[in-house]
Amino acid sequence: MVCVIVASMPERDLYIPQNSFLIAADQGFAHLQKRGIQPNLTVGDFDSLGYVPAIENLVQHPVQKDDTDMLLAVREGLKRGASQFLLYGGLGGRLDHTIANIQTLAFIREHGAKGMLFGEGTAVYLLQNDALRFSDAERGNISVFAFGERADGVTERGLLYGLENASLTDHFPLGVSNAFVGKESVVSVQSGKLLLIWQTTAEKACDTFLQ
Repeated sequence: MVCVIVASMPERDLYIPQNSFLIAADQGFAHLQKRGIQPNLTVGDFDSLGYVPAIENLVQHPVQKDDTDMLLAVREGLKRGASQFLLYGGLGGRLDHTIANIQTLAFIREHGAKGMLFGEGTAVYLLQNDALRFSDAERGNISVFAFGERADGVTERGLLYGLENASLTDHFPLGVSNAFVGKESVVSVQSGKLLLIWQTTAEKACDTFLQ
């Protein structure tokens, strides 16, 4: 099951695949309401929204808590058997919140699922012992970073700069600022985690992630 979570940062580019389970996280409820979209579930402490919606299918949490609203929404998706998560509204704004949302991708991985963040024309995906393939329609930049001390067996093919069976570390940004060149391309890692960040649209990002 695909779980789509819409959080606080407003997104002009929002693509929701059919048959997704849609969760509004706190202020994400207001963003969906402006679009006339009704979520399946609304979650949060509602400090950002400023009020508690008078709706069914709502889970309210106290403001003083360990989990972010995004993480609370992820937990609800995992309870319902979601294996893929699309997270909107988690990039930009406060840097600490952005980092927390990137770490949420690792939380999703640790619980046997996969997740992608999208915001402001940028997709973020955590790749672990796997490969991610891109169509020849992709344009713009892509950067790859070790998420953790080391990632081994890193390969990049079909991009402006190639990489073959390389090792990336957390103290040297070798994978920054590569680019799509109108070819099918692939990024893979044999051991460890890679953080992939690329410029795209929401629909293209979903097509890549859900392939």
